[in-house]
Amino acid sequence: MIVFLTLVYVLLLLVLTKRKVVPNTKGTWLTIIPYELVLLIGFFIPMQWGAPAGDVITLAYSVTITPNVTGEVIEVPVDPDKPVKQGDVLFKIDPVQYQAALDGLRAQLKLAETRLEQTQALVSRQAGSVYELQQYQAQVDGLKAQIVNAEYNLSETIVRAPSDGLVTYVGLRPGARVSNLPLFRAMAFIDTSEPLLGAQIFQIYSRYIQPGQEAEVTFKARPGKVYAAKVLYLMPATAQGQVQVTGMAAQSINMTPGPFFVRLELDDPEIEAELLPGSVGSVAIYTSKVRVAHIIRKVMIRMDAIMNYVKPV
Repeated sequence: MIVFLTLVYVLLLLVLTKRKVVPNTKGTWLTIIPYELVLLIGFFIPMQWGAPAGDVITLAYSVTITPNVTGEVIEVPVDPDKPVKQGDVLFKIDPVQYQAALDGLRAQLKLAETRLEQTQALVSRQAGSVYELQQYQAQVDGLKAQIVNAEYNLSETIVRAPSDGLVTYVGLRPGARVSNLPLFRAMAFIDTSEPLLGAQIFQIYSRYIQPGQEAEVTFKARPGKVYAAKVLYLMPATAQGQVQVTGMAAQSINMTPGPFFVRLELDDPEIEAELLPGSVGSVAIYTSKVRVAHIIRKVMIRMDAIMNYVKPV
């Protein structure tokens, strides 16, 4: 941007000297030096904290799909990379063993309830044992609890989408055996119900960023476009500042000042929903400081948007 404004100034001097408005002397051309100093000290350095800029990326939550029951997959109706709604079937597990377990428990419950009714009748005529009555009551209650668990296991043979989203890669096929072990991963599900837009701002320029401030965003995937946005918050912690329990003594860490992360939200939610996770670009945040420099940042973000037509990275 400094180069662009310097070229504009040089062109202006050329025009003025040609028309003899100013003398074509060495002193006239040396005014370029104080001009650049004014730009640098008066505008561009303060602009870094008055209107900080950085990289921006769209993100999405990824949910690891691990079934709650173990068994053989019999059907995988979901298509890769196609949107699904919350509750849509991702895959089905053979339910035979879980249906059989449920039927067996229901049969036991029916018998136990019959024995309970008979024992209650005997006890009411003082011909039965109260102890046996309590045993059958406990047996009925226990079987009912087991049936609830068996019904849950049977329902979990159909694995459904936890939210609106998509499965990026479907390697699961009928005949594969899936497990409910914590480290087993059947699918990676991308949650598209809550798109995330985050920016990285250098620590030195982040001190004036506040929620609600206006911002402008460009994306490589949408060249020539500038989208209005708002700051939701400056993330209060980073992995670099996180203390983890390791069972070891304190270790040295990298103290290079990494960027802070800012959560943003586009003013147009439809555009935000259309952007693919991983879309990258640039952001300019307009704080309450050095407002006079905001116009330069607005020009620069629009130049970035235009350069996106020809600059792939």
